Amino acid sequence: VIETVDEALPELVKLKPDVLIITGDHSTPAKLKSHSWHPVPFLFWAPDTIRADTQTQFGERCCAMGGLGTINSLEAMPLALAHAQRLTKYGA
Repeated sequence: VIETVDEALPELVKLKPDVLIITGDHSTPAKLKSHSWHPVPFLFWAPDTIRADTQTQFGERCCAMGGLGTINSLEAMPLALAHAQRLTKYGA
């Protein structure tokens, strides 16, 4: 599946999405060689609002060391909406 996503990525970027998120449904640490309870890799790309980091690979360890670090899954949608400038603000 990873190879298919890699091949499709240039075409997805050509669509000029406000936000692009690539993640997995489970973690598979190399030491365990099996699905686990660890955080899943999370690639978050928003060309107009997010800072690039220095990571060049997509995996559990690289993503955890990236600009977002490790986030709770409940934060994913608000982050996506905010970076797409579609988050409804309330209060102040």
